[in-house]
Amino acid sequence: MKYQISLLVILFGFTIASAQNYLDLARLNVGNTTLEDENGNQETDVTNFNFEFLYPTPINDKTVLITGFTVENTSLDFAGAAEFNSEGLTMTRLNLGAKISHNSKWTGTYLLLPKIASNFDDLGGADFQFGAIALLEYRHKNRFRTKYGLYSSSEEFGAIITPLLGVYYRTPNNKFYIDAAFPIRMEANYGLTKQLSLGADLRTSIKSYNLGGGVADTYVQEESIRFALYAGYSFMKDQLIVRAKAGLDTTDYGLYNTGDTVGAQVLTVALGGDDRTRLNNEFASSMFLGFDVIYRLDL
Repeated sequence: MKYQISLLVILFGFTIASAQNYLDLARLNVGNTTLEDENGNQETDVTNFNFEFLYPTPINDKTVLITGFTVENTSLDFAGAAEFNSEGLTMTRLNLGAKISHNSKWTGTYLLLPKIASNFDDLGGADFQFGAIALLEYRHKNRFRTKYGLYSSSEEFGAIITPLLGVYYRTPNNKFYIDAAFPIRMEANYGLTKQLSLGADLRTSIKSYNLGGGVADTYVQEESIRFALYAGYSFMKDQLIVRAKAGLDTTDYGLYNTGDTVGAQVLTVALGGDDRTRLNNEFASSMFLGFDVIYRLDL
């Protein structure tokens, strides 16, 4: 079983984990913050819920099929847009693909990522989006690997293109590791004891949600950066991990008319410029609290 699982790279919620010494089969992230608009005139309570599940199916000694799903929900009010009520933004996505061992040094992970992202009010074609990711990993040593990849997705504002550059390293005493796929995720963890650990993580995403059932056809562009420090405790021989987190949430939720697009966007930069008319005020950053529950297998 460990030999089969060790062939797999995991993708979770627009994030990628390298072929590290563990595999997260299920992961729940919950966070809460209060965001103000940039003018300080309105504030909204924001609760973010993200659940990810992975099921690996080995085909042979070089290929593992990857199947899984991601569900994310964010509830908030739109600052400065009085005609819009509180919204529940929901993203449901399938993660379908394979990891292939090309040789002793290189492995590749290739995934198709169809999704529905909207307020689930009067579903239609605009609620469906499609993404894909390719990630190559180079093994320097057992404890050190580098990653190179590209993520792209069709969004309401246009196409998002995200180059990926990552690293995985674990110290010889196994007390510290860093696992990152910049710019979308990073996790650094130091074990104080066999069960207690301290660490930091970074989660970012850029995605859109179609809003149906309103007075106008609109969409939300989410640009999210969440950085947190955490304390973790493991149970069941390190298979179940619970973390308490506190950090900085700089997520912004821009409201735009449907059809008001930028074309292609690399990270946060619109290649053709951005002359859209925003319908709400920008949100200012704020502290957030949260927790993670992870079901993990050591390899």
